Amino acid sequence: MQTALVTGGSGDIGAAICLQLAKQGLLVYVHAHKNPEKAEAVARQIRKAGGKAQVIVFDINDTAHTQQLLSELSETTPIDVLVNNAGTLHDAPMAGMEFDAWSRIVNTTLHGFFNVTKPLLMPMIRKRKGRIINMSSVAGITGVRGQTNYAAAKSGLHGATKSLAHELANRNITVNAVAPGVIDGGMAKGKFDAALLKAIVPMQRAGRVEEVSALVGFLASDAASYITGQIISVNGGMA
Repeated sequence: MQTALVTGGSGDIGAAICLQLAKQGLLVYVHAHKNPEKAEAVARQIRKAGGKAQVIVFDINDTAHTQQLLSELSETTPIDVLVNNAGTLHDAPMAGMEFDAWSRIVNTTLHGFFNVTKPLLMPMIRKRKGRIINMSSVAGITGVRGQTNYAAAKSGLHGATKSLAHELANRNITVNAVAPGVIDGGMAKGKFDAALLKAIVPMQRAGRVEEVSALVGFLASDAASYITGQIISVNGGMA
């Protein structure tokens, strides 16, 4: 059985991704840090539907612990599909932004990507197969007012995605990024009323988490074996 690790698996988009991958027959490791009980609820939902899931708890910003834990996991259960979904927001105009708001977002997005991905690479390389899917945002493509930190981190993730895709392409390992726009639930919940959505989204509605998870599921599948190094938007035509 193939395995998947979804960081931030207890959030709205993360949970939808976990459910999608489990539906495709993968054993899913539902990652959490501060909300393990929510991750366990996702895992129970998967098991209730006949799938397989386990909860894994660690702080992606803790380099030593994360790399040790995932290295040990890979020795017994190599990860076939990695979805780097964990993230956070701290919006503020740049002129009034504290360094902590800048560094926390950059650390979680970029250092977290490195900490989780690096220990899983050699097992994928030895198997000559793998899928790495990095969850980004429309902010990393167009920029968003009040999100200089978040946009900078996500743009950096795009560069890492493309470079790592080049490094791993001849090993049959694909690396792509998915960039959602305004999605109903998660970080965007309650921030966009109907009038604003009509003004900024050509399709005049928020996306659904299932529309994001469907794309992730496709990129994780064998059908997407010739797609790598791409930043794919799910944003209703915003960019």
